[in-house]
Amino acid sequence: MPRSSRSARPTGTTRPGARRRLPVLAACAAAAALVTGVGAPAYAADPAPLAPGTALSPTPENRPGFHPDRDFAGSTVAAHEGRDGGSPLAALDAAVQTPGMDVASYQGNVDWSTAAANGAQFAYVKATEGTSYTNPSFGQQYNGSYDAGLIRGAYHFALPGDSSGSAQANWFVDHGGGWSADGATLPPALDIEYNPYGASCYGLSRSAMVGWIGDFSTTVHNRTGRYPTIYTATNWWASCTGNYGGFGATNPLWIARYSSTVGTLPNGWGYQTFWQYADSGTFPGDQDLFNGATDRLSALALG
Repeated sequence: MPRSSRSARPTGTTRPGARRRLPVLAACAAAAALVTGVGAPAYAADPAPLAPGTALSPTPENRPGFHPDRDFAGSTVAAHEGRDGGSPLAALDAAVQTPGMDVASYQGNVDWSTAAANGAQFAYVKATEGTSYTNPSFGQQYNGSYDAGLIRGAYHFALPGDSSGSAQANWFVDHGGGWSADGATLPPALDIEYNPYGASCYGLSRSAMVGWIGDFSTTVHNRTGRYPTIYTATNWWASCTGNYGGFGATNPLWIARYSSTVGTLPNGWGYQTFWQYADSGTFPGDQDLFNGATDRLSALALG
C-alpha cells in the first residue's frame, strides 16, 4: 500500500534533513536527563469504567466517555506500572541504542525539524483506533517526520473488546497503516495495553486475547507483507495472554517500561526491538530507543 499521497522518492536520493543528526549518545543523554521527576500528563486520567454488563456499541464513537484523542502508546502504562525515575543510559554500556519518539493526536502539528536536530532518528505515529477513529494530525505527523529525515511508521491502538482483530487490522491498513520497501517506513505496529475504558483485558479470556492478536497480526501480514511490531507491557502481557510466547519468532517487540533498565520481557522475545522508556523528554510525545545502530534500523525498515 502506498505510504502517503506523495509519490515515493527515487532510490538513492537523500531525504530532506537526512544529514541533520546529533551523536546518538548525546541525544539519549539529553532525553534521559529529563526523565527523573516527569509527572503524568494532565490528560491521562481515565473516566470511570463502564458498569459491569454494559453493552459496547459496535461503533465506538457512540460509547459514553469514548476518548480516542487521549489514547496513545503508553497512555495507560504509568497509571498501572508507575515510573522509577531512572536513566536509560546504563543500557548504552551494553549496546548501541538509536533515539526516537512516538506521537499521537495530542501532540498536534509536530516541529519535526527541531526533533531531527535534537537527534530523533525514527518515529511511530498513531494512525487509528478501533474501527472508526483516525488521528486528525496523522498526515502532518507521518509525512512531516519523513520530510525531516526520520524513518517512521504507523501504529494502531487496539480495542479488542469491540471488534475482531481482522476488522481492526483492515481499518488500520486502509487508513495509514501500510508499509513500503523504501527504507524509510517501519513495520506497522499494534499497540495493545491496559484497557482505558474498563477491565484491563477488555473482557477477553487469555486464549481469546491470543487469538485476537494473532488475527490482527495475520491480517496485517497478508495486507502488507510485514508482521506488525507489538507494543505492550510485560505485566499486561502476562495477565491478559497468560504470558503466551508464540509471537516472538515473527513480530518485533516494542516494550513499554519507564525505568533505567528494560526489565523482564514478555515470554517469547529474547530482546526488544524498541523500548519506550519515558512518557516525556527531549522529543515531543514519548521517548523511545531502537535496540541497535542506525544501519540496523534501516535494515528493519527494508524488511
